[in-house]
Amino acid sequence: MNTLLWLVVIYWVLSVGLGLYAARYVNNSKDFAVAGRSLPMYIVTATVFATWFGSETVLGISSTFVKEGLKGVVADPFGSSLCLIFVGLFFARPLYRMNLLTIGDYYKAKYGRTVEILVSLCIVVSYLGWVAAQIKALGLVFSVVSGGAIDMNTGMIIGAGSVLIYTLMGGMWSVAITDFLQMIIIMIGMLYMGWEVSNMVGGAGTVITHAVNAGKMEFWPAPTTREVLWFFAAWITMMLGSIPQQDVFQRVASAKSENAAANSAVLGGSLYFLFAFIPMFLAYSATLIDPAMVAKLIDTDSQMILPTLIMTQMPLFAQVMFFGALLSAIKSCASATLLAPSVTFSENILKPLFPNQTDKQFLLMMRIVVLIFTCIVTLFAMNTSSSIYQMVENAYKVTLVAAFIPLAFGLYWKPATQQGALLSIIFGLVTWISLEIYAPEDFWPPQLAGVLMSLTGMLLGSLLPQFIVAKQAPSAH
Repeated sequence: MNTLLWLVVIYWVLSVGLGLYAARYVNNSKDFAVAGRSLPMYIVTATVFATWFGSETVLGISSTFVKEGLKGVVADPFGSSLCLIFVGLFFARPLYRMNLLTIGDYYKAKYGRTVEILVSLCIVVSYLGWVAAQIKALGLVFSVVSGGAIDMNTGMIIGAGSVLIYTLMGGMWSVAITDFLQMIIIMIGMLYMGWEVSNMVGGAGTVITHAVNAGKMEFWPAPTTREVLWFFAAWITMMLGSIPQQDVFQRVASAKSENAAANSAVLGGSLYFLFAFIPMFLAYSATLIDPAMVAKLIDTDSQMILPTLIMTQMPLFAQVMFFGALLSAIKSCASATLLAPSVTFSENILKPLFPNQTDKQFLLMMRIVVLIFTCIVTLFAMNTSSSIYQMVENAYKVTLVAAFIPLAFGLYWKPATQQGALLSIIFGLVTWISLEIYAPEDFWPPQLAGVLMSLTGMLLGSLLPQFIVAKQAPSAH
């Protein structure tokens, strides 16, 4: 145990050191936010993949699959992978050409300041659960590898503090460089663990057959209207709700060309879809290797099934490979999701309040916001009982109902107006929040009703007489 902990600590220190080294490339706010729009395709692909492959992929998706089968993971990886592919096919090129610093700048350019503020606040709030999930996972890992010597809360503080250090200093440059290393470690670690576990259970075919017989490979919902609606709602939550997110936009904007931006999103999404099945395979294999352990944890703390399997059934080298891959996944996702909302809040909420500040002052502002946001999400993670998978999935509901329709229609529907965008946001948020409070498990999924009302607001607001007319901002940053 001590050997594993020390090896994990050494890897952690080296990766943080690499992130701090990358900070030398940061000379201005554009370097901090989008790496100077200079990253080659292989780096952008790595950071797209590594950002998506987080704690929910290794711990959340895998445990949800063991409990609910493929039906339970329609949002992620099925919806999330399609999100990245759709970004590459339909959104990356037009957004890249606008030369913006944040996705919030798009809403300002298309619809004006009020829409920019509303959407930016929704985007920032949406990250609270996603980042908290990564912080919570860091606490879990440090607790497991230390044999309980480090409790969950202490592990969260250690993890959040160390990720904060290089994100604070190097911004997108540090995130991108560390992501490239971490993608390699994730892929090697996951492939090795898949091979190791496959040998233990008599081949992948044995596990797949067992899953099929247990009904875990059934994907489509029961043919009832309610089941279909809820299935569809789960699918689009991440598939569409993730598109208007700053972390996705940052990767697109960091590329050195629009083709690199688009191709990286498609390739990163495809790789993510393929590798996301390995943790599911590993966790389900536990039902064959140690069924008593799975039965004990399945209804109490299913996220511990995979780590417990590794710690109790695997040799030291396999443990090092697994936790190296897991820490890489969490670190890459945590750094990205700390940076994205902080840059959005600085650029789209705070910066207009200080119009005369220099670029160096703006860079300092972004770093201060990163620090404050890290403290907030760490406290939230320490005081929430939600599962990692639930926190990540719920994070995208707010952007689905408030930000997706104005983005998509603004790019591809010429009649879209500021009035339409405002009604879209208001209709979507009011409907979603109302149903979440008064009818969260009723016939209509709250987020599906919300996005449909968001669509209604856009159509009505844009096609009816215009009572709201505002001067639009220039499209270039």
